Parts: sequence; C-alpha cells; structure tokens
Amino acid sequence: MSEFFGSIWWLIVSLGILVTFHEFGHFWVARRCGVRVLRFSVGFGKPLWLRRGRDGTEYAIAAIPLGGYVKMLDEREGPVPPELAAQAFNRQPVWKRIAIVVAGPLANLVLCVGLLWAMFVIGRPDYAPVLGHTEGLAAAAGLHGGDTVLAVGDRATPTWSEVQLALLPAALDRRDVAVRVHRRDGGESTYELRLSQLPKGFDERRAVEAIGLTPRHLLVPAVIGRVAPGTPAWGVLAEGDRITAIDGEPVATWDDIPPLLQKLGERGGPAMIEVARKDERLALEIAPARMKRPDDGREYWGLGVAAARAQEPAKDAVLRYGALAAVPAAFAETAHQSRELLAMIGRAFTGRVSVQNTVAGPITIARAANAGAQQGPAWFLTILAMLSLSLGILNLLPIPILDGGHLLYYLIELVKGSPVSERVMAAGQYVGLALIAGLMGLAFYNDIVNNLVR
Repeated sequence: MSEFFGSIWWLIVSLGILVTFHEFGHFWVARRCGVRVLRFSVGFGKPLWLRRGRDGTEYAIAAIPLGGYVKMLDEREGPVPPELAAQAFNRQPVWKRIAIVVAGPLANLVLCVGLLWAMFVIGRPDYAPVLGHTEGLAAAAGLHGGDTVLAVGDRATPTWSEVQLALLPAALDRRDVAVRVHRRDGGESTYELRLSQLPKGFDERRAVEAIGLTPRHLLVPAVIGRVAPGTPAWGVLAEGDRITAIDGEPVATWDDIPPLLQKLGERGGPAMIEVARKDERLALEIAPARMKRPDDGREYWGLGVAAARAQEPAKDAVLRYGALAAVPAAFAETAHQSRELLAMIGRAFTGRVSVQNTVAGPITIARAANAGAQQGPAWFLTILAMLSLSLGILNLLPIPILDGGHLLYYLIELVKGSPVSERVMAAGQYVGLALIAGLMGLAFYNDIVNNLVR
C-alpha cells in the first residue's frame, strides 16, 4: 500500500475509533441519566446500515467514516411528545447535563489508558538510549558518545524515544535539566544540561539536534557512496570504500571525518587515508582541498566524497511491562502526557512556541498514523493513545460548540441559578465557529507548510 493511500486508510481508522468511542461516552451516560437517544451513528451522511433497537434508538453506519454522532431528544431541536418530555436532554437537571457532556472527553481518557496498557503489554520496539556523538551544549555538559541515558530529570528513559520526549519540554522552556547516564567507561554520573543557553529561534522540531545529541543508531558508517569528479578523492578513493583512519587517527563513523580533515587541511600537505576495500586494507596518500557547501556556500576542508546511504538499523530495545505492572504505568503515562499537552497549549497561547509546530492538521495526523502502523501494532497504539488524549483534552477547552463550551454554560447556570439565555448561547455559537474555523485554517496551513512545501 502506498504512503498516500495508507495514510488515508489509517486516518479513517484512527478517527473512526476515537470519535466513535467519544460519542459512545455521551451515549452511555445519557442512557443512564434517563435521556432518550434518537440515533447513535458511526460516520456521517446517508446511512449505509440502519437498525432500530428495542430501546427506540437508531443505530447506524453512515457513508462518511470520519467520526460519528449521538442525537438526543431535545425540545430545542423540534417538537417533543408530552409523554416523552421527561426524557428530553434540556429537561434534565444541570448535574446530569454536565455528566453527559463530560462523558465524551472522559471516554477518550479511558481509551488512552487502555491503549497504553495494551502497548506496554505488547512491547514497543525502539532504540537503546545510547549516545553516538555529542557536541555543543551536550559536549559542554560532559556527555560523550557511548554513554547510555538512564534518566532526564525525574523521568526514566529506557528507550531513545523517551529521551526525546523528556528533553523536548525542557528545551522549549529553556530549562536546565539533569541527565543521569551510565558512562561508557563504567559507573553512573549525573550532568547538568544547560538548556537555558539554547539560541533563540532554534528549530523546535529538532530540539535534540540543537542540544548537540546524536544517538548511536543515527550514526552514519564511514562508507563512501559517491566520489565527485575533479576532487582530491577522484581516482584515489572508490565507492564502497570504508575509511578506517585519517593520518593515523581512527575513524568509526562519518561524523569522525570532517574534524580530522579540518585538522589535516590546517596542517597542510598530504596524509595517508586508510580504507577497507572488499578484502583489502589500503593506505592511500591524499591531501584535502578547500570546498564550498552547496546549501550555504561556506568553505571547508574536504576530499570530495559523500556517505553511502545507510540502512535503517534494527531496533535494539523494547519498552514492555507485564500485564499487572502495565496498569499503573498506563495511568502514570496518561497523567504525564496530559500535563505535557496542557503545558504545550499554554506555551502556544503565550507565544513561547510557534503555533506552526503545535497545531496539526489531517495530513500530519494521517502520516503519523500511517507511520505508526508501519512500525507495528505497539507504535500504532501509541499514536492512537496520544490522539485520543488530545481529542479528550481539546474538547474540554471552554470554546462554544465544543464539550468544554457547553460545560462552561452549565457551570454558569449552577452559579446564577438559571440557564444561560438563548441569545448568549447563539452569540457563543458564532464565536465558537469562528475559533474552530480559524484553528482548522491554521491546521491546514501548517500541513501545507510542514508536509508539502518543505
């Protein structure tokens, strides 16, 4: 399945599950509060399948599989027979209406816990949190390649993904954080990563890179993939050569090469480049030359070679718990991610992070769902859990037409002792529609910029 069609399919599956579960929360609590539910629909539009239950509710599967809805008996939406008036939503005490409204987002939080539990039990394959190369703030803090990150702050980091998730909020807040590692030479140490010194305007999507950390699994082997004509390497080095040493200094990865060439160029003159070529070990004399980077025009000392395309390394770590241990772990992770999501919303509203990197549209969601599905069930469950959590929390924002907006009206009603006037509710609907339209427009814009333009 191509990425395009795969993304569409997994978007439909994801939204279908999440929104249907959300609406089921409203449905389940409404029924238990004595409210008559007219229709529970999976999807929108014309029903492809329709059945009326003994309770009088129509259960439908509709043509547009992007969510669903629950339609309740309500005197504000049409005439209600007198004998059924007591079952109308608008006739219920305010506490019942609050319970029905909150049930949808709460269902998404429950679903998030369940999905994370399943992910922990299945086991999510990942990369070990081993550093491959450090520079900048990471090197200044004392971190070295080969160190294994055990914790960032008070959050344990059993996998590299956990390292990234722990470092991102600290980087966005430019907050210094302690990093506990198992050193490459044995023993444990804790270093202070001074993220308060991150430069202004760094790429928030590449926070770990800006800190100066490269994980071991992203290190590029020192294998030549291309030799440019007319350069010092032309006719000397060949595609497939693995550079093992430069001027007597050992080379383990491609990142080791630039500083050695810089040192050699400043010294001047040729040096021996040792390479492994098939079954041979060769020592070849070569001198670097000044070259210009095609992206920014900066000069550097180089040979005129490019790295071979590296294959994705195999996962070497698994995030897994037993069935019982996964229960508290799922609750703890849901609570942690809820706090982080609320903090991210706060950063966006206060301008501390770019809304371009915080508001995602359907293209981004579709690609994330497809990428998660391609990596296996545990990763897809992780993506689904985070989407469910986002849907639940965002629906609680006090924006009219969202569940949080209705909840706000009912809380005002509790305080003042009478319902909010229809005029105020109508005005709120217009404001809510404008806000949602603006958010959707921003989400689509971010999708275009982040996925199609770049």
